[in-house]
Amino acid sequence: MPVQTSRRPPALESSGGPARAATTTPTQPGKGGKTGGRPAKKRSRRKDPLWARLTLILGAVLMMTSGVAIVGSKALISKATGNIAQRNLLGDAGKSDAEGGANLDGPIDMLLLGVDARERWAADDVRADSIIVLHIPATHDQAYLISIPRDTEAQIPAFKKSGYSGGVDKINAAFQAGARNGGGWEGGAQLMAQTIKKMTGISFDGAAIINFGGFKNIIETLGSVRICVSQEVQSIHMSYVDGKPMWNADAKKTGKPMKPVVHKKGCREMEGWEALDYSRQRKTLKNGDYDRQQNQQQLIKAMAKKATQNGTLTNPLKLNELITAAGKAFILDVGGVPVADFVFTMRGVTGNDLVMLKTNGGTFHGDGSRETLSQETLDMFHAVKQDKLAEFVFANPQVISSRT
Repeated sequence: MPVQTSRRPPALESSGGPARAATTTPTQPGKGGKTGGRPAKKRSRRKDPLWARLTLILGAVLMMTSGVAIVGSKALISKATGNIAQRNLLGDAGKSDAEGGANLDGPIDMLLLGVDARERWAADDVRADSIIVLHIPATHDQAYLISIPRDTEAQIPAFKKSGYSGGVDKINAAFQAGARNGGGWEGGAQLMAQTIKKMTGISFDGAAIINFGGFKNIIETLGSVRICVSQEVQSIHMSYVDGKPMWNADAKKTGKPMKPVVHKKGCREMEGWEALDYSRQRKTLKNGDYDRQQNQQQLIKAMAKKATQNGTLTNPLKLNELITAAGKAFILDVGGVPVADFVFTMRGVTGNDLVMLKTNGGTFHGDGSRETLSQETLDMFHAVKQDKLAEFVFANPQVISSRT
């Protein structure tokens, strides 16, 4: 049976205000130190959000563990996550108690936002180019990943925290609009979540910001991941210099000959830099961002499978290494639930149970400059809200991604 628990840890219920966060903060360019809250009438358990560095891998890696792995390591997970504070990434887009948000019984919907932040970029000048809805049905025995195209035209609501007055723009601009003027990544995630709720009607149990650059350390901890390249593509971001892969900007500074990084068709084990570079490609792929969505979903699934197949989650030393590496890759909001309980609830889901779904049939759907969601895709999101996604996929098998 899934764990049923209040969304607010007991320690927060008795607190007169936000608890002190750890002295270290998540690796993120931008501001920190302030707390924000949700209206009590909507979701009272979130009125005292906390800030701290996330030190446990989230979502499609640790959540996709097998029952044996979780039973064997729950004590370790509880110890590792006991003092983790969580950031408020959902704002008004979190599930209300009326929507079943008071416990983990029932379907679980999480918003995963992928950013490709680099140190030279300002905190309020980052867009969330990977927007993924993770849906786990009430049976807690399956998980689905659905990506929303970055160029989808969206009505972005006004957001007081950043001074944004609202308007129509590409959906990936919602994160930037919420992050500006001191809103930070928390504000960016909140406005993105509210935009998606307005578009699809889906409220969320939790959210995570994934810095795809941070995945490199996780993959290196895992050793490698098996990725299948569906179409040969030359990297527009990286080149070899003296046999060493480098960002093009850094490679040019060396003044040495540059050899393009080319990802050839076929399945193979990839190191962290290679898997990350392949998952970043978009402009030269046949279906642009739609192909990139499937490649990034494939990467998440590959990491989940590798974490459960090589004994990482049952080996305390390996798990600790994974926890350390993951601390720089994720910023988390699970509604105040202890992370160990949240993970344990998904103990029946493995990496093999992760189903990747396509929006808009996996190809362009719009006027060329802006994408729109097809009726089939809107129906798919409606099935998520009604927790009838399994039935929808059975009736519409064409939405399943061909990536392994």
